[in-house]
Amino acid sequence: MVSYKSCALKCLLLSGTALLSSNAFVNTPSFGIQTRLQEAATATDFEVDERTGKRTGNSFLSEETRERGANGNPIEKIKQKKDATSAFVDVYEYAAKIRAGEMTWEEVEKADLDTRIKYVGMLHRNKRTPGQFMMRLKVPNGIINSDQMRFYADSVEKYGEEGGVVDITTRQNIQLRGVKIEDAPDIIDGLHARNQTSFQSALDNVRNMVGSPLAGIDDKELVDTRELCNAINDLVSLDPVSGTRGNPIWGNLPRKFNVAISGSRDDYAHTHINDIGLVPTPHAETGVMGFNVVLGGYMSIKRVAESIDSKMWIPADRNSVVTLTEAILRIFRDEGDRKDRQKARLMWLVEKYGVDEFKAEVMKEVESYDRGVKIEDTQPTDTTPFERRSLLGVHKQPQEGKCRVGFLVPSGRLSQEECRTVADLADKYSDGEIRLTVEQNIILPNVDESKIDELLAEPAFGADSRFKVNPGKIEGNVVSCTGAQFCSLALIETKVHAEAIAKKLETLVDVDREIRIHWTGCPNSCGQVQVADIGIMGAPAKKMDPEKGKPVAVPGCKIFVGGRIGEDAHLALEPYKSGIPLDEEDLVPVLVDILKSEFGATDKKTEELIVIDE
Repeated sequence: MVSYKSCALKCLLLSGTALLSSNAFVNTPSFGIQTRLQEAATATDFEVDERTGKRTGNSFLSEETRERGANGNPIEKIKQKKDATSAFVDVYEYAAKIRAGEMTWEEVEKADLDTRIKYVGMLHRNKRTPGQFMMRLKVPNGIINSDQMRFYADSVEKYGEEGGVVDITTRQNIQLRGVKIEDAPDIIDGLHARNQTSFQSALDNVRNMVGSPLAGIDDKELVDTRELCNAINDLVSLDPVSGTRGNPIWGNLPRKFNVAISGSRDDYAHTHINDIGLVPTPHAETGVMGFNVVLGGYMSIKRVAESIDSKMWIPADRNSVVTLTEAILRIFRDEGDRKDRQKARLMWLVEKYGVDEFKAEVMKEVESYDRGVKIEDTQPTDTTPFERRSLLGVHKQPQEGKCRVGFLVPSGRLSQEECRTVADLADKYSDGEIRLTVEQNIILPNVDESKIDELLAEPAFGADSRFKVNPGKIEGNVVSCTGAQFCSLALIETKVHAEAIAKKLETLVDVDREIRIHWTGCPNSCGQVQVADIGIMGAPAKKMDPEKGKPVAVPGCKIFVGGRIGEDAHLALEPYKSGIPLDEEDLVPVLVDILKSEFGATDKKTEELIVIDE
């Protein structure tokens, strides 16, 4: 056993990190972290990883929980055998040996390669790109800057134009493609120098905090989500003792955990598909702004569940939000299923308790912290007519003379050159600030109204560019998962098809409303097809082969229809059509028929060329 306090300095040296806070908005630890700092200051005997000086993630689990983990699923056994919260040290050590020629990536311990170093945000893409990783970051509220965007491009440049790309995700996040272990320490250090991290962004951790992309620049805003997203980000990924990234307190959850905070009635954060969703709602009697709490939304290969009313309301202050989140995480960490990973999500635990009983347990936990947080019953929501607003295009902000400009990034994929182009635009027009959306697009905030024409005339939005400020109603609302280019689970390539077919549909039909088409390569539904107007999921299909004279297996899809987002969110759980081949000649006519029958689309009108005889 090693003294916890005596190892704090060692942790700083080994991790290569600086003291970090989430961003410029929050420069002190959250209330929850301050409390943990006080608790840790009195601790002297804990299970500590001698290489890092950090208390292990396993040491925060009860004996009963650890026993369930030791007898649980294979990943639980891997985590119990060797604590994953110190995996960043493994990455640094492996990288040094690979660079020195003492080992190759193939010699990395299999459990580290495929499981533990996911805690550093590194996911091995062994079937598509052996020896290379996707590195997932933490970007709370989806706000980055031009320097960070250029650094992403620099980080992946050596992996070539095809393999070294940057993806915007459906959690307002960034993923770097092609990363090799030997390069990881430089990327990690570069991220930490820029006040970002990749730590605890994958596997059994709290994922990126989703907030309103219009936080602070919205005349219909109910809550500015920036400080709250950063406070929870600090709670789950900032070590309260050393002040470095990687918090072992929440380093061994039963499964991943998603949190989203909505800032307006638009619900740009999609609270209905998160484990914890905070929906801004004023208190009916006092008028105090707060959140109705919804719980349990998630998507997986076995089950898709929409979040449910927890019967709880909390004030929209930092203390209340952090405390509630911490209480739910503690219950989930210690009581969530460790045997069946398909059942190791919050919804299953809520159902096991029952909603009323789970609420009572959360209230009991919150009260035990003695922070003055009061949980009340769910408050009535505003039922006056409201239409969800578009994030694309040019829109005035409440700030005098300022506009936000949202533009399409097709399927969320950015080349290295495009990253630098975005950075240049941000430096020139939005004081370096860049905002990401869960639809995988970009917003430039605080653009001078007098410079809008100049911005729209930039080559970045020219005819040869993929970026569009005013895309079509179909093309502008396409979302896509990674697809088969990198992900071994995907049955089909998604991003290329998503971009090409959206363009094709724009040439064939007219629609009078925005149509959201989501693509996902497999039933895990990372592309969230169930929330889309039209969802396309990779699946088996057959097509007649003229040469063989019989149907043969081809890449195909299932199609879901009728998902909704916003206040009246609804998940489309059953396929509308199945077994459709992915070839454009097969898929496009089916999509056109759906657009016409379900969404009132009409054939595109073509202008006739009139020749006048002179």
